[in-house]
Amino acid sequence: MDTVYTERHRLRNARTELAGGELVRPFECPERMDRILARLRSRQLGDIIEPREYGLAPVLRVHDADFVSFLRDCWRDWCAAGHRGEAIPTTWPSRCMNRLVPPRDIEGRMGYYCLANETSISEGTWEAALASVSVALTGADLLHEGARAAFALCRPPGHHAATDMYGGYCFLNNAAISAQALRDSGAARLALLDIDFHHGNGTQQIFYPREDVFFASIHGDPMDAFPHFLGGADESGQGAGEGANINYPLPPGTGYTVWSDALSDALARIRSFSPEALVVSLGVDAYKADPISFFRLECEDYLRVGETIGAMRLPTLFVMEGGYAIDEIGVNAVNVLEGFETA
Repeated sequence: MDTVYTERHRLRNARTELAGGELVRPFECPERMDRILARLRSRQLGDIIEPREYGLAPVLRVHDADFVSFLRDCWRDWCAAGHRGEAIPTTWPSRCMNRLVPPRDIEGRMGYYCLANETSISEGTWEAALASVSVALTGADLLHEGARAAFALCRPPGHHAATDMYGGYCFLNNAAISAQALRDSGAARLALLDIDFHHGNGTQQIFYPREDVFFASIHGDPMDAFPHFLGGADESGQGAGEGANINYPLPPGTGYTVWSDALSDALARIRSFSPEALVVSLGVDAYKADPISFFRLECEDYLRVGETIGAMRLPTLFVMEGGYAIDEIGVNAVNVLEGFETA
């Protein structure tokens, strides 16, 4: 299995995250990629290749054009307003406010487009996010060209990014953009499986009214875990998309036995959907030592995750999402890929 990767992810090197009432160095950091790359090379899993270039057209198949322009210009506009720190919004259109238009002021625009203000925008964020999309799209092209599987080593991640919202370390939705590209390349039906600890709210929102893309997410119950306001078991799709969305919200302390039951059910439903390819949002923050999660998976469990997904015998694109236990992220991510290869 080849891995698509670019050093341009390092352009995203934010220094601030709001966590527990403090400004700390972000959990989503460049070292995550270093650990995964080191493990890939030590295990000799396949070639590591550079992404191709795609421009904005595939992004605009998924994301709102005004939102994309906001992301492109945000850092410039923030600096032009005289702000000295990294860009963090301070106000939002709350439930009691109904003037839902993007303000002229950059702080107001940030609040309009922001899902959660733990995610600062810094110099290089836009360039890194666009490069991350190219990584995912190159992986999709490898599948279209006949590969059984590919690993898109994306950073920043993407599954929290909705049509016109960013947050949760995500700016552009790599998994959704690559899934749409596979559809545009001729695949009639696609499935997305999100195994990140946190619900893939952005991916769900993008495909919720559609019948051609099935979305399944296994995640911490939103009553207890970020992003809190989406990801319930009663969310099954809308309109033509009714029945093409399923969520598995699980409680604190969930271990592999319960988690794997959800995986088996999700894959059975995906099989019934008869997709031509599978996109996996590969987060490994269900691991027991992850600092911002509460599941209890072990390193060896990820081998079994990969085997189970591999048994589907579908062309599969793995798109890297979360995982913040730095010492184990390489082992856990590559265990999924190795398990898949042996299935």
